[in-house]
Amino acid sequence: MAPLRYPGIESAARAVLSALDVQFSDLKDVSCCPAPGVFRSFDQQTWLAISARNLALAEVQNADIITICNGCFASLFEVAYILNNDREKLDEINAILADIDLEYNCTTNVKHFADILFKDIGVKKIADSVNYPYKNLKIAVHYGCHFLKPSNVKNIDDPERPMILDKLVEAVGATSVDYMDKNRCCGAGGGVRARAKEVALKMTADKLENIEKAGANCIVDICPFCHLQFDMGAMELGKTNIPVVNLAQLYGLAFGIDKSKLGLDIQAVPIKLDKG
Repeated sequence: MAPLRYPGIESAARAVLSALDVQFSDLKDVSCCPAPGVFRSFDQQTWLAISARNLALAEVQNADIITICNGCFASLFEVAYILNNDREKLDEINAILADIDLEYNCTTNVKHFADILFKDIGVKKIADSVNYPYKNLKIAVHYGCHFLKPSNVKNIDDPERPMILDKLVEAVGATSVDYMDKNRCCGAGGGVRARAKEVALKMTADKLENIEKAGANCIVDICPFCHLQFDMGAMELGKTNIPVVNLAQLYGLAFGIDKSKLGLDIQAVPIKLDKG
């Protein structure tokens, strides 16, 4: 989703991490995570094996994994958790990986971009890096389903009343506004957008209505797929008055990073949408 639909989100994340002195490198030969919703539901063994391959590749590089997508985070984190705690399943998956001369040894840590910002870098360092504060900006944050849950496995924040993302956007001087059904799905996840687009758009419309009622000036998300639903979904609904930006893009603007690196220098072109 990021490299094909929203490369600006990836570019912004790279620029922001560099500005915050975080060292990172590309994972060589990486594949799709694979997607946690539909893929896992149809074939869990293949889901485990493909994700374990990516985890094993990180071990080859002696590196942990950072992801900018909630779905990738869900698959990679949860597969690592399953294999770290189930020796029989680990042996089964390693037997598959042996065909390509790989083995997963349960040493790879998987972290989300937002979690690293909050816990490893810290709000203070982020605030100190802000050159252009957004003191009058009211932001509606969207956590997304796969960032916090399953909460008993990830233990990132209170899944019912999370605060991490709220505090991260307030680091740029903005105000995070509360709104009804804040933790509700954007509508796209689990194959809903692909299978029942009208249902997905109804969920998006409800969220946009609640966000507008709360007086937010924009939406900030931490997942390219959620971003797609708020971006394209809003256009499909004819509700384009509330812009959506990724957290990395917000930070890039606040740090003073060139917009060309943030995917925010593109001139919008009117298009005809398929009403079907």
